[in-house]
Amino acid sequence: MRRRELGFILVVPFVVLLVVAVVQQPIEATCPVLGCPAEPVDLFASAGADLVLSSTTMAGKLLACDFEVFGIVQGVFFRKYTQKQATSLGLKGWCMNTRDGTVKGQMEGEAKPINEMKYWLQNKGSPTSRIDKAVFGELKEITKYSYNDFGIKR
Repeated sequence: MRRRELGFILVVPFVVLLVVAVVQQPIEATCPVLGCPAEPVDLFASAGADLVLSSTTMAGKLLACDFEVFGIVQGVFFRKYTQKQATSLGLKGWCMNTRDGTVKGQMEGEAKPINEMKYWLQNKGSPTSRIDKAVFGELKEITKYSYNDFGIKR
């Protein structure tokens, strides 16, 4: 009986420490263009070398951004879910399948929804998709929307 108790005492702290170590491990997912963090943040709040615009400067300004998502993103309703997510965020633009097996598109809107969509494209996608990476073009300021809604090109 004593051996069982001793074994239990030794195993429990090890399991607890293992779980704590895994939970405290930092997760860093970045996009190649802007170094997007794993969680959505205001891209314009930090004044880094590449971005010197503040969020107050960009409030209400319209931006456009091209994107391409790599992985298992065709035949898994990725475009339909992308359209639904973009529409729910109030973004306009389009997405389409490519011959290379990727999904490419363009989104237009304010900074915060664009940043949230980038996070979604990089980390969520459709339920059965597998995202290997998402590449985003340079954010460009635009004076007006080019599209009436977010559509799927065929």
